[in-house]
Amino acid sequence: MKFQKICVIGLGYIGLPTASTFAAHGVDVLGVDINSDIIEALNKGEIHIHEPGLREDVKKAVNSGNFKAAAQPEEADAFIIAVPTPFQENKFGQYNGITYKLADMRAVVSAAESILPFLRKGNLVILESTSPPRTTVDLIAPLLARSGLEAGRDFHLAYSPERVLPGQILRELIENARVIGGVTPESAEAGKELYSIFVQGQIIKTDATTAEMVKLMENTYRDVNIAVANEFSRLADKFGVDVWEAISIANLHPRVKILDPGPGVGGHCISVDPWFFVEAAPELTPLIYHSRQVNDSQPHFVVETVKRALGSLDGKKIAALGLAYKPDVDDLRESPANEVVRILQEQGAQVMAWEPFKPDADMPGIDMASSLEDAIKDADAIMLMVKHTVFSQLNPAEIVKKTKARIAIDTVNGWNSEAWKESGFQLFHLGDNKSPAANRKA
Repeated sequence: MKFQKICVIGLGYIGLPTASTFAAHGVDVLGVDINSDIIEALNKGEIHIHEPGLREDVKKAVNSGNFKAAAQPEEADAFIIAVPTPFQENKFGQYNGITYKLADMRAVVSAAESILPFLRKGNLVILESTSPPRTTVDLIAPLLARSGLEAGRDFHLAYSPERVLPGQILRELIENARVIGGVTPESAEAGKELYSIFVQGQIIKTDATTAEMVKLMENTYRDVNIAVANEFSRLADKFGVDVWEAISIANLHPRVKILDPGPGVGGHCISVDPWFFVEAAPELTPLIYHSRQVNDSQPHFVVETVKRALGSLDGKKIAALGLAYKPDVDDLRESPANEVVRILQEQGAQVMAWEPFKPDADMPGIDMASSLEDAIKDADAIMLMVKHTVFSQLNPAEIVKKTKARIAIDTVNGWNSEAWKESGFQLFHLGDNKSPAANRKA
């Protein structure tokens, strides 16, 4: 197939880098989004998300004429759906005494419906949005059949999940292996031809449901392993052990690789995808379900550590450093740091948060500082929530001059204990009840 023009629906953290990468390789790309502000900004070469190198790529794509943004699709050779699949608000599933979250597929349905007037024989439709198993064949194919065309016979339909790391998206889009799941072998081959325009990594063809499951398996595997690490942090706290020391020793075993504990799991992948398995088959997923319970409850364990450090939360002023779900990104979706802040406030603390990658974030119910200095100046304690490089590199000898706080709480093992201790701080670590400030290096 020849792909002279493609339409990418959804211009967020995945859709926009995908669109700009196709444009950089000479394809005429129409990006579609429901947000008029995003459309206006993109057509000026400006972007609305933080991703290294993306601003330059989008500007080049716009200036070359290979990329433009619009509110509606147009006829194209291929359509890529890359819209969010969040949870349904205030709606849950029930099975045998357990309650689980449900996927909100409205954006996917709306995106697919927007294609209907423009779908033609020989087109390729790709779903990239992370979805519960069988979404492509049971939801998208019947929906697109309303065009009078049949998936796999009149047009190609496939599922190809993103498998990239925020902060490295542009590189990994090109270098990572790509899986293409077609509703027919011919659809998978068409998908392979499309992504071969820029993908240098291996492209694996399979069926659509296998591809859906692969994406969910990858993130569920990580979620389960993080849950084990978080439970280890709680056990270490109970038994008077430094979990970071214990993990470093255990990982010397050639067949052991325990992940790092932390305040929980966030983002729009690891904290979300496992629930799609539970929703699809609650009777088969007790391990996945309980891992989600562990990770979702980890912010409460963080709060207990803060309580121990401060003695009481009532009226205490806490500077929370970092609200993103992972280091060195501006993505706040499903971030456990936000939940920690909210719980602290509910229990009487006054929290001032500083997120350097999104300083102007509008976070309902959370007071946002204008700078690091603003966050810490009146604080009783400084709490490290996200291992941003800028936070790991803080000099405690300088920080101590800018705050009255003499208590620091490190939830991600990002600070050198001895350096903070020598600068006059009492440092508490998540999962370390061996001493008030264990003498270790981060």
